[in-house]
Amino acid sequence: MSSAETTGISIAVDQNEFLAEGTRVVDAVLTVATGPELAAVATPPPRLEILIIDCSGSMGNKRKFENARTATRTALDEIPDGTAFAIIEGTEAARMIYPTGTMSAPADRTHRSAARRALDKLRPDGGTAMGSWLALARQVAAAHPGAQAHAILLTDGKNEHETPEQLATELDRAEGLFVCDCRGVGDDWMAADLHKISSKLSGDADMVADPKDLSADFAKMMRSSVARVIPELTLRVWTPAGARVRMVKQVAPVLEDLTPRRTDTGPQVGEYPLSSWAAEEREYHVQIELEPAAPGREKLAARLSVLAGDEVLGQGLVRAVWTTDTTLSTRISTRVAHYTGQVELAQAVQEGLAARRNGDLTTATAKLRRAVELAAASGHESTAKLLRGVVEVDDRDGTVKLRGQVAAADELALDIRSTKTARVRPEGA
Repeated sequence: MSSAETTGISIAVDQNEFLAEGTRVVDAVLTVATGPELAAVATPPPRLEILIIDCSGSMGNKRKFENARTATRTALDEIPDGTAFAIIEGTEAARMIYPTGTMSAPADRTHRSAARRALDKLRPDGGTAMGSWLALARQVAAAHPGAQAHAILLTDGKNEHETPEQLATELDRAEGLFVCDCRGVGDDWMAADLHKISSKLSGDADMVADPKDLSADFAKMMRSSVARVIPELTLRVWTPAGARVRMVKQVAPVLEDLTPRRTDTGPQVGEYPLSSWAAEEREYHVQIELEPAAPGREKLAARLSVLAGDEVLGQGLVRAVWTTDTTLSTRISTRVAHYTGQVELAQAVQEGLAARRNGDLTTATAKLRRAVELAAASGHESTAKLLRGVVEVDDRDGTVKLRGQVAAADELALDIRSTKTARVRPEGA
């Protein structure tokens, strides 16, 4: 593993640089860790918080709706004084709950009290069109150029009052304008919808099965947002002539494909947005295709730089050395192998659950059996536990079969959390 460190940030590249003769693809895992030193000296831009609350008829369960309102009030209390905020009501359309007549209000005693009174007047009614909710959030964010914008979207139902194409179009428009964390409450929403939104908008998606837990979850999300004091970082990837980047994926703590977000900024140079940061660690799988060289020859396959604005905070190098020695070329990078398995695990879960919903029990069993194997191999204990809510595993011989009856909440929990990855286990663990 090669590494570099500057004040408050460390960059490390993990790979097997030895390639078999004629091999064209090299893989590496980039670990980026930001420390409290960098967070302490960072100058974050103005902040904007947007709360998007599902007020459709399906929220009519009093316990559910009252807890959603209480959670929104809790989130309001967590917003730092002076931060711009807005609250959006989501049905088959979107409406600004607070403020009205303007795109935001500063968080202070007066505006918090007025926002609570506006929340008290809400009544659940209507349908669900999340694209329209995001469209209004986009307008709010656009009215605050340069702000670090974050949204929380809560829903309890399916996106039934607009087409998938309408949602996709709005996600394309909103990408890069704000980060959106999504929560599904109850057990009658679609994980696929929240995956699409959170992935496109660089947020986190999860479920809150019991409405009484919403307040604690909203407070945690808001504190996490407030902790992101390091403005957006950027990954710059340089490759030599004749080489190309095949893939850039965030692989920890959550799977997120950054490949389509590339912006070409020069000859053989592309940049990928990494969103805003707290003091934390994230890992990225980078895959490069290049022209093979003769055995014994070394090439620089890529130079990976992490930037804040135009300032390079750290760099790592991806190398390629061709060899006829199979003991070198077949050696597997632990991190590359681990995160390749994590991507396969998420795919197996999602494809298995989709097959089960479609009545294809043979495919569902095969995919979920593979998920059980991958979860065990990678030490992903939380996913292994969730899988047992959907399949029965015989601990004696490893036989896996679908459960006849599966609670909707168990299936949703497995689906929505399938993109959360487990870290590489220490050697010997």
